[in-house]
Amino acid sequence: MAAGSLLALLDDIATILDDVALMTKVASKKGIAMADDVSAMTKVAAQKTAGVLGDDLALNAQQVTGVRAEREIPVVWTVAKGSAINKVILVPAALLISAFAPWAVTPLLMFGGAFLCFEGFEKVSHKLLHTPKEDEAEHDIRMRANANPAVDLVAMEKDKIRGAVRTDFILSAEIIAITLGTVAAAPFAQQVMVLSGIAIIMTIGVYGLVAGIVKLDDLGLWLTSKASTALQALGFGILRVAPWLMKGLSVAGTAAMFLVGGGILVHGVSALHHAVEAAGQAASTWPVGWLWNVLVPNLLNALVGIVAGGLVLAGVLLVQRMRGKSAAH
Repeated sequence: MAAGSLLALLDDIATILDDVALMTKVASKKGIAMADDVSAMTKVAAQKTAGVLGDDLALNAQQVTGVRAEREIPVVWTVAKGSAINKVILVPAALLISAFAPWAVTPLLMFGGAFLCFEGFEKVSHKLLHTPKEDEAEHDIRMRANANPAVDLVAMEKDKIRGAVRTDFILSAEIIAITLGTVAAAPFAQQVMVLSGIAIIMTIGVYGLVAGIVKLDDLGLWLTSKASTALQALGFGILRVAPWLMKGLSVAGTAAMFLVGGGILVHGVSALHHAVEAAGQAASTWPVGWLWNVLVPNLLNALVGIVAGGLVLAGVLLVQRMRGKSAAH
C-alpha cells in the first residue's frame, strides 16, 4: 500500500514538473525544444531520485516521532527550512562541479551510491541485531521523557531538528548528485532549471507529506469524535493504518536504497553494467519475458547494493574498532 502510494506520488511529481516545464515554453522553436529537453530530463531525474525520496520521506517522518502533538508541525516547518538551506548550498555546488570538474560527477555518484547501500545495510543489521523488547524499551524511554516536565523538551526538540537537517543534507546531496548525473551533458541553463526544479518540488513534496503523515493520528481522533458513524469508522481506520503506513514507508525506503545505490554502482562499472544487461536480455526469453526483463536487472542491482553495503559497513566497523584500540592504547 505504502509502496503503491509512493509510486503514485512520484508519478504526480513527474507530471507536475512536466507541466511546469511546458508552461515555460516560449514561442520560438529553440525555446520550445529547450523546454521539451528540460521536461524530459526532469522526468528522468525524478524517476532516478525516487528511491532517495522514499527514504527521505520515511526518515523525516520518523525524526519527529515522540514530539508533542502541538509541536509536530512547527518542528516539520523548521526542518523544511533547513532542507531548503541545504539545497541552496548544494545546487550551486553541483553546478560548479559540473562547470569546472565534470570528471568528478561519476566518482561522486559512486561514492553516494556506496553510502546509500551502507545506510540501507546498517538499517537492516540494526533491525536484525536488536530484539523487539529493546526497540520497545527505547520507545518507552522517549515517551516517558516527553511526558516528564523535568526534561528539557526544547533541548530534545532542537536535537531532533539538528539530526533531521543533517540527515536531509545527506539525502539531498544524493538527490542533487543523481540529478546532476542525468543533466551533466546538458547546457548550463538547462542544468540550472532541472536542478532548481527538482530541489523545490522535492522539498515541498517531502515535507508536505511528512506534515500530513505526522498528523494522521490527530485526524483519526478528530473523526472518531464526530456524530456520523461513517466518519467514526473512517477515523478508527486511519488510527489502525497510520502505524502500518510508517512501517511500510520505512521498508520501501530501505529497499529503494539498495535498488538506487546498487544501480548507481552497477552503471559506474562497465563490466558489471554489461553483465546485468545481458542477464536481463537472457531473462526476456523466459515465459512472461517482459516481466523478467524488468525484475532480473533490478534484483541484481539490489543484490549488488546489499553486498556493497555489507562491505562498507564491515570497513566502517573495522576502522572504528582500530580507532578504539588505538585510543585505549
